[in-house]
Amino acid sequence: MMLAVPEQSADLYDVIARRRDVRAEFAGRPPADDVLHRVLAAAHAAPSVGHTQPWDFVLVRDAGLREAFAAHVAQEREAFAASLSGERAETFSRIKVEGVRESGLGVVVTYDASRGGPHVLGRHAIADAGLYSSVLAIQNLWLAATAEGLGVGWVSFYREEFLADLLGVPDGVRPIAWLCLGEVTVLQQRPDLERHGWRSRRPLEEAVHTDRYGAPGPA
Repeated sequence: MMLAVPEQSADLYDVIARRRDVRAEFAGRPPADDVLHRVLAAAHAAPSVGHTQPWDFVLVRDAGLREAFAAHVAQEREAFAASLSGERAETFSRIKVEGVRESGLGVVVTYDASRGGPHVLGRHAIADAGLYSSVLAIQNLWLAATAEGLGVGWVSFYREEFLADLLGVPDGVRPIAWLCLGEVTVLQQRPDLERHGWRSRRPLEEAVHTDRYGAPGPA
């Protein structure tokens, strides 16, 4: 049953529902500068442990850099494909894993664990809290881009050391995401991996537990 959404919150829920990981639908045009600024400002407004804001955003416009990264991604795709067989291999052959060339702009999000110094409030017991903060910035960027009518594709077929070397990322700073960002022709109604039969959406009821892991959630 669908829950009633307060009018002032309806747009947010609509954006969340429309967000997609875009691969093949890029129109080849990067966002306008004012739109890009709004999207990056939304990312930069994300919460962060100890207010460290441990992220940075590298805007990759250069066609040569994007071509070099796309070639690296293709090699990693081939390596993964070689590990598959049968129906899984056939299904994967139909799935596009990146839109590096087509999007017109790459946004590489980095994480600097040293940001904030050695005493980060809230990170003493959970070392990865800073990394989680950077991922929250990515989610903000993604939702803002969707609200602006843009597409985002998170490329994960790469080696961090390759990307760090390609973009001159300093030692100790991790490039945690290459996001393809640009105008799109359409946003698909269903995620690509569902449409291609790679994996179905998991029902919410399976993910909710009460008091202890494995105990059923509310009906």
